[in-house]
Amino acid sequence: MTDLALTVLKRQYDTAWKLAAHHLTDIGADEWAWRPAAKGLHVVEEPGGLRGEWPEREDYDIGPPSLPWLVWHIGFWWAMALDRNFGDATLTRDSVVAPRDVDAAIAWIHDLDARWRRELDSLSDADLSKPGRWPYEDRPLADVVAWATVELVKNASEIGYVRFLYGVRDRQT
Repeated sequence: MTDLALTVLKRQYDTAWKLAAHHLTDIGADEWAWRPAAKGLHVVEEPGGLRGEWPEREDYDIGPPSLPWLVWHIGFWWAMALDRNFGDATLTRDSVVAPRDVDAAIAWIHDLDARWRRELDSLSDADLSKPGRWPYEDRPLADVVAWATVELVKNASEIGYVRFLYGVRDRQT
């Protein structure tokens, strides 16, 4: 019999990835550098790349995130989930940096997708009931897999929204 839970989780993930891949296509350097507001989450230059600013709170008045921050954030939670649930659990928030160049940053996200798919392909329904380690230590791995799909959809939607704003940035309504 097929592993139904895993099949459903992978199918939902595939749908989320299609949305993310769509919004991550053809981002130019000017769009990458653009900030949707004077105030909002962005990235800071680190040796080796970009690290996202970490908000102290998640109120609306912190402002909208930039594209580099959103891509860094996807890379952050995905790298952490891979490292903590399938790796040696050595990553920290401050050690996750994204490439500075937009094309390299998008390639980084595609690499994380490939790594995630390999891990999902190695699982069975029985594996899904084992404890997850990040971001949920008190829930089964199935919750981690489902959470990653939701997080990907959320971040992809935010990227799409920033891109819509960029697309009309100079137009009068």
